[in-house]
Amino acid sequence: MIEVAGLRKTYGDFAAVVDSSFSVDEGEVFGIVGPNGAGKTTTLKVLAGLVDPTDGDVEVAGFRSDDPEMRRRLGFLPEESPLYEEMTPRSYLRFFADLYDVPGDVADERIAAALDRLELDHRERRLGDMSKGMKRKVAIARSLVNDPDVLVYDEPASGLDPVTTNSVLAFTRELRATGKTVVFSAHNLYHVESVCDRVVVMNEGRIVARGSVDGIRERHGETTYHVYTDVAPSRVDQPTGPLSDVDATTEAVGDRFRTTVPDMDAVEAVREAVAAAGGEVVDIRTREPSLEDVFLDIVGRPMPGRYAGDAAAEGPE
Repeated sequence: MIEVAGLRKTYGDFAAVVDSSFSVDEGEVFGIVGPNGAGKTTTLKVLAGLVDPTDGDVEVAGFRSDDPEMRRRLGFLPEESPLYEEMTPRSYLRFFADLYDVPGDVADERIAAALDRLELDHRERRLGDMSKGMKRKVAIARSLVNDPDVLVYDEPASGLDPVTTNSVLAFTRELRATGKTVVFSAHNLYHVESVCDRVVVMNEGRIVARGSVDGIRERHGETTYHVYTDVAPSRVDQPTGPLSDVDATTEAVGDRFRTTVPDMDAVEAVREAVAAAGGEVVDIRTREPSLEDVFLDIVGRPMPGRYAGDAAAEGPE
């Protein structure tokens, strides 16, 4: 549904996106994440046909990104989406449906269905009098009036209250269920984990990791084990003993002790050390790295420069 090969976008000597390549399957929610300035929004604007690439090939729904016909197959939700504040939600959405030459009866049906699902009741209220959450719902409904195959959403839940955020995320998952292809960007990595099938991580214009959330965690994260005991295990810095060569840290948690270790062999070493101290293991918990843990590790690594004359080596994919 989306094919991006060797995408590069420069502004003068500054490279906003560097040799980016990825594909998005039909009916997939695909996440693009990264710190501020990583190149996410530039990438999304190229996909939406709002910015021309400096180099590379970009195809969306079978059309080049600069083909006007592509825009009829796409719905775009920018991070900041000012609305015509004197209009009502219904008149605003009908206006955009007219721009896409959607017949009136079809437009009314689509608008009503979208606003019903987004639970927006005040459809004749002036947009300027609506809350940020209500306006965001109208903007999302606007992205659907032309019944697009592909949706590009830049921070769809940014700044919204928890209830509205959950509604927007649930709606995004439902779009996938109806066969829509969604490219999704968010700073909140929990949002990404909860809706995306696959993600790419960008840093300083480059893709530095890609794959499913679980796959990225497996390749770039580190599972640890928390062993809870009723006594502190023997000192780790003893010259001999079960924990003498184990990377372990222990801290008091209430009336228990929690020892963090990297693998099951170390868990057994903690058990032996605690038994030697006259105690026992009361619980063992596995801690999988979150996408945020992995993200912070990946984007903290040194990167090549982004200006003409800087090193041009690619980051790891």
